[in-house]
Amino acid sequence: MRKLYKNLTFQVLVAITLGILVGALFPEVGTRLKPIGDTFINMIKMVIAPIIFLTIVLGIGSMGNLKKVGRVGGKALLYFEVVTTFALLIGLVVANLTKPGVGVDTSRVGGGDISAYKKGAEEIDWVQFITHIVPSNVVKAFADGDILQVLFFSVLFGVALTKAGSAGHSIIAFFEKLSKIFFNILAIVMKLAPLGAFGGMAFSIGKYGLDTLIPLAKLMLTVYLTMFLFVFVVLNIIARLYGFSLWKYLVYIKEELLIVLGTSSSEAALPQMMYKLEKFGCSKPVVGLVIPTGYSFNLDGTTIYLAMATIFLAQVFNVDLTLSQEIAIIGILMVTSKGAAAVTGGGFIVLASTLSALQVVPVEGLALLLGVDRFMSEARAITNLIGNGVATIVVAKSEKEFDPVKNALALQKGTEPLNSTLSAEQDKTLV
Repeated sequence: MRKLYKNLTFQVLVAITLGILVGALFPEVGTRLKPIGDTFINMIKMVIAPIIFLTIVLGIGSMGNLKKVGRVGGKALLYFEVVTTFALLIGLVVANLTKPGVGVDTSRVGGGDISAYKKGAEEIDWVQFITHIVPSNVVKAFADGDILQVLFFSVLFGVALTKAGSAGHSIIAFFEKLSKIFFNILAIVMKLAPLGAFGGMAFSIGKYGLDTLIPLAKLMLTVYLTMFLFVFVVLNIIARLYGFSLWKYLVYIKEELLIVLGTSSSEAALPQMMYKLEKFGCSKPVVGLVIPTGYSFNLDGTTIYLAMATIFLAQVFNVDLTLSQEIAIIGILMVTSKGAAAVTGGGFIVLASTLSALQVVPVEGLALLLGVDRFMSEARAITNLIGNGVATIVVAKSEKEFDPVKNALALQKGTEPLNSTLSAEQDKTLV
């Protein structure tokens, strides 16, 4: 029993349950607990940029072959495009079949102010989005936690370090020690995960209330069902094709899934996922390149939601979309969804820009989704997290950068707590 209390999975589950109760019974108190969840996410974001930088640089340095680095990146981007297109199609098909927007009484749905999202959508410049990937100031990229910019600089740094030959060996050795220190910081932060999950869940329930779910219950149920189908049908087929069990992988990352559920942020589990996937058998270079890139280009859950939300709003306003208009939605979302992680305001701004480009569904309809968006963000974030992990394993296996021995050990014994593993390694290296 004492061992159960110390288990992070158990602690986070209890924290989420308590958060729901506090938010439902004492909504004012729950709303005031927002800073607790935000502070935990900020602590995770604090180490994301350094961990990404060190993992990518060390990965490229250990790989040595720059052609292989390019091949891994190319395979990852191709995989992202194919799978997110499947996600788009599934979202559109399910929304058309279930028709969650038909019969919705808009007078029972609380609206909201969407002016900020409309303004953000108008300001999106997709040429600027592409050029934004190259940072004008490296220090600012790290300070802002801009994953794409940090990724770009890290790849350049790793390539330059590889070309330095023997002169770069001392830097690699220093970075290896530095990496262990940052993962030790992460281990300390992860002890606060139950507190972050409690604060995040209490705020969600307290702020928006369970009663806001009733008018749009069909939409929520449809979104969650579609995410479930995508994970256990599409991703399960991919897992079987590449010779690994999706279920065992999900059990292996259960703690990360619960943290994302509590905080509604897939970023909250990003560093821990990089650590765990390496222990799962994927090589450091593949983990370093695929996971950070996936957080901007492989947002399966967000893509499904954007497609379904567009069809839902069309049904609410009795807009009968033609086949050509739905094809246009696919084309627009294939571009706009890639910017969802990099645009301030997230999916709502991207959805607003999509509706503006389509010009057949009123952008003002977004106000209908504001009340329940927070409750659907958990499904998006969890699906994004699972999808990026599957992508990493697929690319690792296709590149023969997957260690079956480490994988068998991880599945048999699980992953040791982050702090205990690193402490043992540091005894050997930080002397």
